[in-house]
Amino acid sequence: MRRPFGFLLATEPPPRRVGAIAAIAAVAVCTLLIYPLKQIAPVVSLGVVYLLAVLVVSAVWGAWLGVLTAVLSAGAFNFFHLPPVGQFTIRDSDNWVALIAFAFAAALASSVAEVTRARTREAEERRREADLAAEMARLLLRGENLAQALPTAAARLAQVLGLHSAAIEMEAVEGDERRVAFPLREGTRRLGTLLVGADTPEASLRRLQERVVPALEALLSAALEREALLGEVVETASLRRADVVKTAVLRAVSHDLRSPLTAISAAGEAVALPGLSEHEREELASVIEQETRRLSRLVENLLDQSRLEAGVAEPHREWTSVEEVLGAALEELSAKPEELTLSIDRELMPLVRADSAQLERAFVNVLENARRHSGGHPVSVRARAVRTHGGENDRVIVRVVDRGPGIPPLQLERVFEPFYRAGTASGGHRGSGLGLAIARGFVQANGGKLYVESLPGQGATFVFELPLDPVVPSEESQEPPVGVAEVSGGAGAAGIGGTPGEPRAAGERDG
Repeated sequence: MRRPFGFLLATEPPPRRVGAIAAIAAVAVCTLLIYPLKQIAPVVSLGVVYLLAVLVVSAVWGAWLGVLTAVLSAGAFNFFHLPPVGQFTIRDSDNWVALIAFAFAAALASSVAEVTRARTREAEERRREADLAAEMARLLLRGENLAQALPTAAARLAQVLGLHSAAIEMEAVEGDERRVAFPLREGTRRLGTLLVGADTPEASLRRLQERVVPALEALLSAALEREALLGEVVETASLRRADVVKTAVLRAVSHDLRSPLTAISAAGEAVALPGLSEHEREELASVIEQETRRLSRLVENLLDQSRLEAGVAEPHREWTSVEEVLGAALEELSAKPEELTLSIDRELMPLVRADSAQLERAFVNVLENARRHSGGHPVSVRARAVRTHGGENDRVIVRVVDRGPGIPPLQLERVFEPFYRAGTASGGHRGSGLGLAIARGFVQANGGKLYVESLPGQGATFVFELPLDPVVPSEESQEPPVGVAEVSGGAGAAGIGGTPGEPRAAGERDG
């Protein structure tokens, strides 16, 4: 609430020119006011009316204008009201008493006003410093990075205190002819340095040293301690997360490792039994071969995932034929014609700059995942090049389409998370949860994208997008490789969009 007469406590008095005019006006008003008062009181006692003007002017503009108002009041009272009227004549000592009383009142009122004004000014400075300390605490204690918050805090400090410049450094800095340095310490420990311009007034320097630096030291110490505690919390959380991941890895992998080892061990023991027919021995040998391949693929996936997470899976990019890489992937999977169909636009299929080994691993993982979730239906693989105007977004697109149960919308991204498993694969087999995560990691490492499109109950389409390098190799190097036969199963040479009515979505599957 605004106080009545609050102008008397203003931190800075109004201009003296205004004060001189106010003094003359106040004396004139008091002189006129005495005329009607003569009818009810003796004129000698009416000199007290001028005290109003003297007190107000002294309180607002200080002692000098207060004394001037006192002299003007004594003169006006003598000239207009004391006999002989119209002359400056001091007839008796009452005139001197009035003048002395006015001067004393002016000095007393101005002194009281100056004390009050000084205390008001100090209170205002304290309030601004308290607000500054609160704002500095918010900047230094709530930000995640102390070093980034220091320039903002220093700029705010300079603005509030009226400094030309200010800086807060987290190291020991010595002052020079351009700046004054205030060391910031916590006991004997050096926290940093507050730097201000060398042209800062002496009063402001004392204020900084006495009131601002101690508060800044406490805040900086608390901010450094908070940052250290946050670092420990993050480290602890990372260790806990790593422990959880390690436990999850062990749980996820232990069964997948134990299953093929158990099958290999049982088949190996059975092979040594007497009385087995040649057909039974061939079946056991086939089991050992299949489980060994499965175990080898799991170990390779674990190694690939560890390299991707460590950031050391740098691709060795060279001109590569997508058709050749797909053929190698199908060969590794030992795909039968009724399981996978491959359709490639041979005439328009350019080479891409990529690591062929990483692409092959990505294709193998996605194809194996699609075959596992296809519900016994053949998996369709189609590839073609997409050209754009200007060539800025030219790319090769490979689609792997299955006819499985599809993937719920909320799981479309989760299937690419390491060790994530969802749904049930054909035959009840579930993967390790690494295949799709590794596939996406390798594709992204080669500058491409891998994503899935799906509608529940309508199958899944995993889409590879590999960028085409604007620098094209020689024509000889673009000739399609020989010896990669088209694996057919009724697909034919189809475009990448597929034939009408073909399902385009994905089923629940593990990453």
